[in-house]
Amino acid sequence: MPVIRLLIAAVVATASAFLAAPASAATVGPCFPGGPQCTFWTGKVTLVADGDTIDVDIAGDGTSRARRVRMAGYNAMELRRYSNYASRRRGECHGVAAANRLEQLIGRSRQVRLAAQHEGSLGENGRLRRQVSALIGGRWVDVGPIMLAEGRALAFPASDEWGWNGAYAAYARQAAAAGIGIWNPRGCGPGPRAGVSVGLKAQYHKFHRDERKYLNSEWVKIFNPSNKPLSLRGWWVRDSSLLRYHFPKSAVIRPHGKIKLRIGSGENRPGRIYHWGLSKPPFNNPSTDRKHIHDGAYLFDRRGNMRAYQLWGG
Repeated sequence: MPVIRLLIAAVVATASAFLAAPASAATVGPCFPGGPQCTFWTGKVTLVADGDTIDVDIAGDGTSRARRVRMAGYNAMELRRYSNYASRRRGECHGVAAANRLEQLIGRSRQVRLAAQHEGSLGENGRLRRQVSALIGGRWVDVGPIMLAEGRALAFPASDEWGWNGAYAAYARQAAAAGIGIWNPRGCGPGPRAGVSVGLKAQYHKFHRDERKYLNSEWVKIFNPSNKPLSLRGWWVRDSSLLRYHFPKSAVIRPHGKIKLRIGSGENRPGRIYHWGLSKPPFNNPSTDRKHIHDGAYLFDRRGNMRAYQLWGG
């Protein structure tokens, strides 16, 4: 598709501006022209674990031990089997494709450049949280915009490594508008009631008082616009992180009706109201400062297709 090729070319051209001088050990400079300060490292990838996680032997750290690196700013679908061999990877729909594309971007040299606003930034399970650039055509190119513009992942804002939040959110929105990759509602093959354009509306936490007391003021509503009941059995809602709620078999939306998922605890009313049971709000409130905090609510069918979503902030 020519439009997609033009979009990716623009991403590569823009991402090439996210540069700093290569280094054999840690150096300091702007994360990108006009951006905040970052520390930079280079290294060699020893494993592409999935579409947002790699193992890197970092140059100049005095060891040959690889460190696990969690990409800042985006979240790919999960794998259940990691491997350096593409044919052996297994995981969720879009997950294997994301890992394979990341490996392609990293290339045969396996050389990457890592960047962080805070050297101590850590992701889940103690992984280093870093922005990652690959050596493409002799230049360091941020892989995040490419992965997002191709619909390989969801934008996932970081409050510590926030420098890339705004740009990454914009690339995700472009992919969503184009309906490519993870944003294609039939990308995993036609799911249940594939012809139904399911609706979704989300409310992030709007109060600034006791979060636990007001948890159920945060919710997700799902709408069935069709003339027949719509079963959500096996469907799930998630935010941009890994939090998920799976609907039970009783979750059937009546024709032209809706179901409400409250974030906190309470009594379920089958076919009408369900409770996620979380102890704190999952959704980020959007920010208007330079951190560009954003988030989204996403509905997937049991085949792994994203059937509806709402984005805010960025």
